[in-house]
Amino acid sequence: MRVLTFLHSFELGGVERVALRLVRHWRALGADAPLFLGREDGPLREELAQGLEYVVPPQPDIGTAWWETFWMIARLPAEIRRTRPDVLFVSGSTYTIVAAAMTLRFGRHCPAIVVKISNDLARNDLPPLARFFWKIWLGVQARFGWTWVIMDEAIAEDLPERMKRTFRVIHDPAIEQAQMRTPAPRRPGAPRRFVAIGRLTAQKDYPFMLRAFARGADADETLTIYGDGPERGALEALAETLGIGERITFAGHVPDAASRLNDFDTLLLSSRYEGVPAVLVEALAAGLSIVSTDSGSGVRSLLGQGLHGVITPRDETALAAAIRDAASVPTPHATRQSHVYRFTIEHSGQTYLDTFADAARHGTRADPTPHTEGLAWPVPPVR
Repeated sequence: MRVLTFLHSFELGGVERVALRLVRHWRALGADAPLFLGREDGPLREELAQGLEYVVPPQPDIGTAWWETFWMIARLPAEIRRTRPDVLFVSGSTYTIVAAAMTLRFGRHCPAIVVKISNDLARNDLPPLARFFWKIWLGVQARFGWTWVIMDEAIAEDLPERMKRTFRVIHDPAIEQAQMRTPAPRRPGAPRRFVAIGRLTAQKDYPFMLRAFARGADADETLTIYGDGPERGALEALAETLGIGERITFAGHVPDAASRLNDFDTLLLSSRYEGVPAVLVEALAAGLSIVSTDSGSGVRSLLGQGLHGVITPRDETALAAAIRDAASVPTPHATRQSHVYRFTIEHSGQTYLDTFADAARHGTRADPTPHTEGLAWPVPPVR
């Protein structure tokens, strides 16, 4: 069985990070798991791709970052014809439009497609009109009959009826078992050290976090933010305006930010929407206390409906109060370790392979012969 995974690039993203770890893990288990990249840009190349063989198509002079979805739709068919995979793994919700294009392109000769749903499906953060069109797009996807992977049982209730016929629960392999450790002793009575990890984009809503932190944290307490993105300049300016500039550290992207969590007391998450965010799994494994906005059913389930962390409504006053009351030395519930183990790559990696095998048995292997007439695609180089 051959499973082809495709990614736009090595740019930062939880979907890309998990996908690269999975490909490496599958290969270690002896699986045939080719990897196709639209381009080689991005910090994750140095962080996670060392020694990992992958294929990249020749790049045009105009670059591909600004039209990466159309570029992938244009180039992925050649890689499917070249590698003849049994299964096409769609590693996150942002790639479903590419999967739809491949389904239409190859028809009954398309490989079996397995899609990991990586974001909240309800999308209550959207205004009514945008949510209406989002539901329409979900309904369109459901008609393709792909195998759907959801990262937590709680997400099942948000699936369209057609998706409920072909879904599997595979907990997101955000960590390795070695990361589950007894947390380092905290500092009772010392100023609390807050931390946040994630891209500086609108989805994560860092302005909301900064305003709540300014209202809820004591004057000697600090917040370190690991991650980079287009909003960094505006966020630094906002921190100064709020009078907390000296207490906020914008650390930028660092390799394996999760390994630094033992230096902190409380993780903050202020997202507008999430699927099952890896950073919460990492914080649970490290033994931090957690304060998160209610940003999706996956977040609620991951935090045990409040058993393993504080969940607040998307209200600045509520988030500020939760920050004010956050425990620097949490008392983990007895089920915390077993709860986190479900999200290890050792637990989920083989389940993915079993799911692929089942999907391949019920699908049709890609046959490029009827679709190559009149097309001359250059064979991408192996890296």
